[in-house]
Amino acid sequence: QVQLVESGGGLVQAGGSLRLSCAASGSTFTINAMGWYRQAPGKQRELVATITRGGSANYADSVKGRFTISRDNAKNTVYLQMNSLKPEDTAVYYCNAKIPRGLLYEYDFWGQGTQVTVSS
Repeated sequence: QVQLVESGGGLVQAGGSLRLSCAASGSTFTINAMGWYRQAPGKQRELVATITRGGSANYADSVKGRFTISRDNAKNTVYLQMNSLKPEDTAVYYCNAKIPRGLLYEYDFWGQGTQVTVSS
């Protein structure tokens, strides 16, 4: 199994920045892609950004140009640099790791989440 622990959330004013970290432990050699998802109150969990082991990243349209995902495979850690934060970015941010099962299916492992609150 894989355990994921997020850190770096907090309260920030609109226009500010935060850097989230997610440290993976356990069977980290099995991890394929990692990413960040978020869930605001009353809303469905949504993808924010993902990154492959080789460093290929993709982003939700709402965060393109503002957020940057990166990965340090040696440290088994994924980061999310969030700039130009907006109140609508307020959510619990969850780290995700994908473990292959079969050819076309993957298990998802999740961290406990870290709260990001952006004030107006």
